[in-house]
Amino acid sequence: MKVAHADAQPAAPARRSRVPGVTTQIFIGLFVGIAVGYFWPGFGVSIKPLADAFLRMIKMIIAPLLFSTLVVGIAGTGDLKAMGRIGLKAIIYFEVATTIALFWGLALVNWFQPGAGLAVPIGADTGELAALAQKQQHAWDIFLHLFPTSVVDSMARGDILQLVVFSTFFGIALAAIGERGRPLVDVLESTAQVMFKFTGYVMRFAPIGVMAAIAATVGGKGLGILYTLGKLVLLMYGGLFVFAIVVIGGVAWLIRVPFFKFANAIREPFLIAFTTASSEAALPKALEVMERFGVPKNIVGFVLPTGYSFNLDGTTLYLSLASVFVAQLAGVEMTFGQQLIMMLTLMLTSKGVAGVPRAALVVLTATLGQFNLPLEGAAILLGIDQVMDMGRTAVNVMGNCISTAVVARWEGVFDDEKMKAFVAGNSRAA
Repeated sequence: MKVAHADAQPAAPARRSRVPGVTTQIFIGLFVGIAVGYFWPGFGVSIKPLADAFLRMIKMIIAPLLFSTLVVGIAGTGDLKAMGRIGLKAIIYFEVATTIALFWGLALVNWFQPGAGLAVPIGADTGELAALAQKQQHAWDIFLHLFPTSVVDSMARGDILQLVVFSTFFGIALAAIGERGRPLVDVLESTAQVMFKFTGYVMRFAPIGVMAAIAATVGGKGLGILYTLGKLVLLMYGGLFVFAIVVIGGVAWLIRVPFFKFANAIREPFLIAFTTASSEAALPKALEVMERFGVPKNIVGFVLPTGYSFNLDGTTLYLSLASVFVAQLAGVEMTFGQQLIMMLTLMLTSKGVAGVPRAALVVLTATLGQFNLPLEGAAILLGIDQVMDMGRTAVNVMGNCISTAVVARWEGVFDDEKMKAFVAGNSRAA
């Protein structure tokens, strides 16, 4: 038996790191940003470039990450029929979810009547709204927009839908040539791993970016923006909360995914989407999280980006609220049939506008004009659009994340063991 030397000192216990997790850091950045914007509004507005820099770092990740993960996912399976089946199932789920969101918003705005009797004058400047309305796309424009004339241009503009279409065709072609394409698949797989590591580095700047974004919003608009048109803001956030718990939670229960564990798993992309009001900012982290959560690479790489154009649950709920709200504000009585037709119009026109600045306002102004409702009514929403955009964008991201799990479970390829391992590790790291 080996005897310890008399002079030997007992080993010092390993010192545990006290550095808070990324989620905690983001929350700290959020509250610091609110304080900075409130107490030093000028300084809060002046540091907005820090938020812009963070968003630019995120956007520079998206194109190579999305291209590499989607192509590897398609070419790696080699099953083109499976990709068509996945696409069809995703579209079916998207349409069901967005329809529920639209009708839930319609029910809320008719029950609570937030625009009735609200003392807000009609007659605001509509110059910006008119410019937005001109950007509204017709059906053929949306169809043609699917196909890029240059994938380099699509990458430069950050057009996710065009990049998905190009990557899908590229992956199909790569799968079709079989073993000759294996070296390129290996290169792209390595590229995807590098981009995931790259994402981890960029996410270290998230607390600073979040702090600057919130400080600039509060500093520029003041805390009073949280009370302007408060009934509509509270109604939308209440509606989003119920939608998340009842609809997304119900879907999670149906596919046997614990909702609160799922919500905990996606907390980082959710918070990034909420604080920056940018779905793009949350995309890289959402791709990484859902793959680690048990969704196969080919499904998460295809369904999640596609959902950015076809599964905007938070945006569609907001549109149904805002359109009838404007009618109430203007004193225009709309029958249920008229509202139903307007909802169907919103359902169609909300597709394919991802990437358009203030996409929800683009759709809203076009729809108001079509139903002879005053654009001036939408103009008053411009002042609080940032606050409302935060909530609807966060729910968009949550809805798209659960859609990947829905399709994976539908395909019978969801990895429950991987989900349990990720949830356990994620809980320890929080």
